[in-house]
Amino acid sequence: MSANDSAAAQRAAELRRLLEYHSNRYYVLDDPEIGDDAYDALLDELRALEAAGPSLVTPDSPTQKVGGEPVSDLVKVPHLQRMLSLANARSGEELSAWIQRMRNHLAREGIEAAEFEFVAEPKIDGLAMSLVYINGVFDRGVTRGNGTIGEDVTHNIRTIAQIPQRLDFKAAGIEPLPLVEVRGEVYMALADFEAINERRAAAGESTFMNPRNAAAGTIRQKDPRLAASRPLSFWAYQLGVSQGLELERHTDALDLFRALGFPVNPDIRVLHSEPAVVEQCNSWLERRGSLPFEIDGVVVKVNDLELQRRLGFVGREPRWAIAWKFPPTTAITRLLDIEWKPGKFGDLHPTAKLEPVVVSGIRIERATLHNEEDLIRKDLRIGEDVIVLRAADVIPQVVSPAPHVVERPDRPPRPQAPAVCPVCGTPTIKPEGAVFTNCPNHDCPGRREQLLTHFAGAMDIDGLGESRVQQFMALDWVHTAADFYRLHERRDELIELDGWGAISADKLFEAIEGSKRRSFGRVLFAIGIVEVGDVIGRALAQQFRTIDALLDATVEQLTETPDVGAIMAERIRDQLDDPAMRELIAALRELGLRFEEEGPAPGEGPLAGQTFVLTGTLPNLTREQASALIVAAGGRVTSSVSKKTDYVLAGESAGSKLTKAESLGIRVIGEAELQGLLGD
Repeated sequence: MSANDSAAAQRAAELRRLLEYHSNRYYVLDDPEIGDDAYDALLDELRALEAAGPSLVTPDSPTQKVGGEPVSDLVKVPHLQRMLSLANARSGEELSAWIQRMRNHLAREGIEAAEFEFVAEPKIDGLAMSLVYINGVFDRGVTRGNGTIGEDVTHNIRTIAQIPQRLDFKAAGIEPLPLVEVRGEVYMALADFEAINERRAAAGESTFMNPRNAAAGTIRQKDPRLAASRPLSFWAYQLGVSQGLELERHTDALDLFRALGFPVNPDIRVLHSEPAVVEQCNSWLERRGSLPFEIDGVVVKVNDLELQRRLGFVGREPRWAIAWKFPPTTAITRLLDIEWKPGKFGDLHPTAKLEPVVVSGIRIERATLHNEEDLIRKDLRIGEDVIVLRAADVIPQVVSPAPHVVERPDRPPRPQAPAVCPVCGTPTIKPEGAVFTNCPNHDCPGRREQLLTHFAGAMDIDGLGESRVQQFMALDWVHTAADFYRLHERRDELIELDGWGAISADKLFEAIEGSKRRSFGRVLFAIGIVEVGDVIGRALAQQFRTIDALLDATVEQLTETPDVGAIMAERIRDQLDDPAMRELIAALRELGLRFEEEGPAPGEGPLAGQTFVLTGTLPNLTREQASALIVAAGGRVTSSVSKKTDYVLAGESAGSKLTKAESLGIRVIGEAELQGLLGD
């Protein structure tokens, strides 16, 4: 053996050892230490070595089997037919290569120019399960295990309401079957997962890493009462072994599952071309963050069952199916430090400084920690491994410690909020019952920076982001929001600065001037009144009509505003009485900003007395534009759905608000119907 061959053999052995270790932690212990991308990279390296040196392939290589050996006390059960894993694709090129490999194999079988009909199914991130029915009666449920032998979890499967215990063949229009195996995925919906983690955290227990981890941990419990207390769900996706059943297409099996009472994902699509498959996979990726369950890709299968049989298997994978994998939304990395920064009202917000890690295709070095109470609840410690989440395009956040560090006795101490403001050095305070530790210095540069950045964003001043605000503060050009409207007086100085010129400066001035057209409600939101967000700002403007009436309002009068309670009213009143706030309002008023409501008074207009909630992305209007139209027509816009809601205006990727509206029987409308309600 040459030196190169020896090195390859040693590396292959090391990769097999690493993959077995991490596979066991993922499939058996549900306690992964590395993310999917890192695991796939190791597996790809081993595949490449084995492809270059076939003698390196061993029967127990991770490239030749699925998952890990079952090690729990649950009874081991051999599968009637192997439960296989899938090859991966992450691009159109890799999908094309898979299709070409199928064509080449069929050509060797004497089938030239085969035309494929594909089925694209969401790849639910849960626990693969085999359900066996004998004479129509549920007999056993078995985990995938190592693909050949799984674990008998029948006692827990019986607690899942979606899984039928007896099959009604007559209702399905078929003759009784002596044996049928239905394969699918046991999973936990996101809302149920969040509720369970909240309960576990409140009880001082470690939280689950993700919904799959929660589902797997639940399904392997010995006591079915525990499984029954945790809501699990199921999607059926594949026919296993059957007797007396002849079908032509995979979709025939899915139709049969539906007829027999199994849940089948309603968004499964039949596609007839490679571009259509790519488009469908990308569509699922775009929708991923708005789904009520987690998916980590799309499974693409050949629909024709005879072609599936002719294509067969290679190693541990069927030739006729592939998984289009999405970038993982979670990863494990090290929490290097926690940085504290004051918000616009002085509340100190913690931010995680992380060892760089790629999540959802984005390099992450910092992530939100929300607040110190959340920091305590999640039990995060500096120097430990943590789970980082980036679903869809949301801000990255730290979810919890990595499962393998929670039980260590020598954990670092819990982080504490700083005793002095990290920006201005003022001693911090934490009022009784407050979530945040607070910097009480109203002139803290950190607070002012956040207030100014908030104002620029709320007023939609294009080109005036956080870095520009910091630059103007450093030059001592801007101290309050009113100073933005005087920046044009420094045009000559501005265009001489690095990164600026006459064109960019004039565009900024134009955007600042244009912001004077924003509504009264938007101005109230922008100036930074505690408790006053966009919705409350519009409500106050509509209720009081002018800034003078608002400044003179009593606490009792403020509570007459929709969604404003007694405590909120007192805090708003205190803010409006603050001399600095009154000075800012007077300055902005003099500079030409709107401090009068121009729409109809409450009780007037075509939408008078109607309450709306907005969710999703509308085809032509932004949410702000739709809200402005509703308010201008005398309607109200609130942030949450309740029995008092009259309409939910829903667009693409509508979330939980749509679900709640449907459950309450509230009328759901689209943009076109809104235009109809508005009339002219």
